[in-house]
This record gives sequence, C-alpha cells and structure tokens, in this order.
Amino acid sequence: MNSGGKSVVLIGMMGAGKSSVGRCLQRRTKLTLLDTDEIVASKFGMSIHEIFSKYGEHAFRETETQALREMTPPKQAIIATGGGIVLREENIAFLKRLGAVVWLNANEETLFKRASRSGNRPLLRGENPREAFARMLQARLPLYANIAHLRLDTSMLTDEEVAVAILSKLGRLNPEPGLAIPATAS
Repeated sequence: MNSGGKSVVLIGMMGAGKSSVGRCLQRRTKLTLLDTDEIVASKFGMSIHEIFSKYGEHAFRETETQALREMTPPKQAIIATGGGIVLREENIAFLKRLGAVVWLNANEETLFKRASRSGNRPLLRGENPREAFARMLQARLPLYANIAHLRLDTSMLTDEEVAVAILSKLGRLNPEPGLAIPATAS
C-alpha cells in the first residue's frame, strides 16, 4: 500500500536512537526532521529537564500532544518522538495518521546504558534509575508493539545502518515522494 507521501514516525524507548536515526534519515531523504522533544523544549524555551523540574511531566505531555496536533494533517517528514509519547491514547491516533510508525528497539541493557549516558533524563533522576527504567520499559513495550508498522532492533547497529534498514524496508531508498508502507500496516 502506498501512503501517498506520508511521514516516517520513529517511536521507542529513550536510548533507542530516535533523534540520531532521524538526523540520518533526514540527510538521506532531504525531508524535514521534526523532533517532538525539540518542539516541546522550544515552546517552553528551556530544556526537557528544566520543563520536568519546573512544570512537571503532565505539562510536558500536554505540550507534546499539542505538538502532534499541529503536525496534522501531516506534511511528509521524518518525525522523531519522545519515548513516552505512546502513553496517551490521543497521541497514538495522531501517530498512526502521520505515516509509517517505526519502532526502534534494543535490549534493555543497551537502552539503559544509552539513556543514562547524558545524565539529563528527568525520568531517570530518582533513587533507583535502573529499576525505574525497567518499569517504564515494561509498561511501554506493548504500546510500541501495538502501533508499529515496522520494528527494528538497534542493539548492534549504527545510526546509519538503522536508517538504511528503515529506508530499505519501507521502499524509500531514493528521496522521491511516495513512501511505501508494509502490508502489515493498519
């Protein structure tokens, strides 16, 4: 089925590589890259960590949903999302309408290691970040699986290899319009 130029939407847990793979896809396709975390940070004029500290997760999630609303009807783009975007049913409906939903996944240890690297993940600031991460991951896995048209394990791949795999699987190796969504799409 041809989507008529819909977007590639990257979902997955923090540390899966959504933003960096999004940049690789943008370079390869010349499509606009929209990163929901960057949009939210821009709307507040502060970092994600500062938003969580000053306004809380609820305000962040509200603004994240608003960013998705503003993307519909979609202009063809690469869309990198925050790891918790699937926690709201309203967001899931928006994501499905935007285009081919690609779930970037990795084993838990790899995801945690990558997510912990920067030290500025607000949801990993508690007493036991490893345990909090495991709980978040288990809660989100079925949500990612439920909406993904395509799932890729990024554990052993570079960002460029993931981008090439996505484009290959979606039949999008040249930047001409018309993203082909796999037959498993709803």
